[in-house]
Amino acid sequence: MQNVRRYRDFHRESIDNPEAFWRREAARIHWDTPFDSVLDRSNPPFARWFTGGRTNLCFNAVDRHLASRAQQNALVYVSTETGIERRYTYADLHAEVNRMAAVMRSLGVKRGERVLIYLPMIPEAVFAMLACARLGAIHSVVFGGFAAPSLAARIDDARPVLLVSADAGARGGKVIDYTPLVDEAMARAEHAPPHVLLIDRQLAPERFSAPYLVHYEPLRAQFHDAQVPCEWLESNAPSYILYTSGTTGKPKGVQRDVGGYAVALAASMEYIFGGRAGDTMFTASDIGWVVGHSYIIYAPLLAGMTTVMYEGTPLRPDGGIWWRLVEQHRINLMFTAPTAIRVLKKQDPALLRAADLSSLRTLFLAGEPLDEPTATWISDALGKPVVDNYWQTETGWPMLAIQGGVEALPQKPGSPGVPCYGYDLVLRDEHTGEPCASGTKGVITLGYPLPPGCMQTVWGDDARFVKTYWESVPGQQVYSTFDWGVQDKNGYVTILGRTDDVINVAGHRLGTREIEEAISSHASVAEVAVVGVNDAVKGQAALAFVVLRDASAAADPKAADRLAAAIATTVDRQLGAIGRPARVHFVSMLPKTRSGKLLRRAIAALAEGREPGDLPTIEDASALQQIRETVQAARKE
Repeated sequence: MQNVRRYRDFHRESIDNPEAFWRREAARIHWDTPFDSVLDRSNPPFARWFTGGRTNLCFNAVDRHLASRAQQNALVYVSTETGIERRYTYADLHAEVNRMAAVMRSLGVKRGERVLIYLPMIPEAVFAMLACARLGAIHSVVFGGFAAPSLAARIDDARPVLLVSADAGARGGKVIDYTPLVDEAMARAEHAPPHVLLIDRQLAPERFSAPYLVHYEPLRAQFHDAQVPCEWLESNAPSYILYTSGTTGKPKGVQRDVGGYAVALAASMEYIFGGRAGDTMFTASDIGWVVGHSYIIYAPLLAGMTTVMYEGTPLRPDGGIWWRLVEQHRINLMFTAPTAIRVLKKQDPALLRAADLSSLRTLFLAGEPLDEPTATWISDALGKPVVDNYWQTETGWPMLAIQGGVEALPQKPGSPGVPCYGYDLVLRDEHTGEPCASGTKGVITLGYPLPPGCMQTVWGDDARFVKTYWESVPGQQVYSTFDWGVQDKNGYVTILGRTDDVINVAGHRLGTREIEEAISSHASVAEVAVVGVNDAVKGQAALAFVVLRDASAAADPKAADRLAAAIATTVDRQLGAIGRPARVHFVSMLPKTRSGKLLRRAIAALAEGREPGDLPTIEDASALQQIRETVQAARKE
């Protein structure tokens, strides 16, 4: 592409002259019909990118590469749950996507219709997403194993014409039977689709027998040689809906476009991830989350890379499996969450040292704040650059990062980096809406227009999009991330946690992330979650739940008391006495979702003697029970 300039000039142009900036970037993808204008800002806060241009995500991710790399691996699938490994070249992927698209078309799927995908990490999930893109249909992926009420709510909001599911998923050696979940969701939903397309893995103990059931394999055989043409969509046509958490009970469907998303992801592979055609990328996420959409499937394929899709945990069969995957598949780029690295930090270091990691160029981390001890450990252990980045389901690609493809700026411990090109990112005072001075805590906001690839709206609810995201900051029509941050004089932003994770201790507002960062710096601490609980004197008090690197350090009550005092003193030194947790509890694990996110609200509920409610995505329910017992024991004391 063009000669890349230094970061500050590059970022400034993207804000001051977005039309010229993104016109150049749009050349990264194929347009069947050229766009009329780069940006339509006639209806703020909505923005339309590359208006009039017609393109197709599947064509850009698959068909476009057939001429030059048909025999290169496009998708490598590894399951340590079933022991299955499969490789698909770009030619293979093209054939499978055409088969899936023909099957879907035979079941009534057409342009503009919704398809709900409720699948584990299997190749057919990739085929299904790309087939929807090929047909011009809108996919909505729901994390496999989500509880039936959650699945039913998403069915009713998206109103799909088809549900694609499997008999079961598997995780940690356990089979997760989807059969009763799908049956219940179909019964609950008011707008249940007429068909469920079943990928039968022969894993579930129960068998589907419902009248709406259609088996995939016979249809795949019927359409084995199908050729389904791509539907050329206007750039702003919806590509997918991905549901994310909201403040109400109704699911909030993030709606993404086609052209802007393709351009944004293609650019990010060069500027942020340093990916090149022919590289291999392993993103250890799930297709049910935005990281899986963007960096397991679309971005690597848009860039002509090989993407590795993994079903399993980082500890099965042992804590060296990911490093062996890097060696076996000559992985160049790896992307995961800090939680996974903290888990691996507790494993035998010999497992990491035993693998040949010479192919690996960079490890990328996102999904939650990266603490300095974890970053230092993995960077030293790998001897490779470790690059943090920060974004949301709503943005679709990073908004904060060190953009090595623009300028290799130094990293700042504890910060994911500086604002990415295209994002007019400003920290603002929560009360006045005015920009914050350097070093002052504020709400992270984005100016209008959001860059290509960000959410267009909330599916079926433009008013909710405006009210939720654009009317939260006093006196300003800016997008609120609902995250606290602090920005230094060099532009580096440190994330301090959600605005709704802030606790008020005796009139002092503290981000739980600040306290966690301080506790994490203690040498004995492997993981920590800090929550605020009601306090009759101070309004709120901070409680810390700590997983130790060596559980024996708190084996007896006296040793535990000494260690808790030492940890609290560490917080005193870094934040002052006001940040000191009222109590430090030691536990062997923290409750998390299957994607690795801490269930802080559930922890806080138990700490206050409340029930945490339904938690369909919890990884291990025994972690919650341990929190409950720990808190109850403390009350008795």
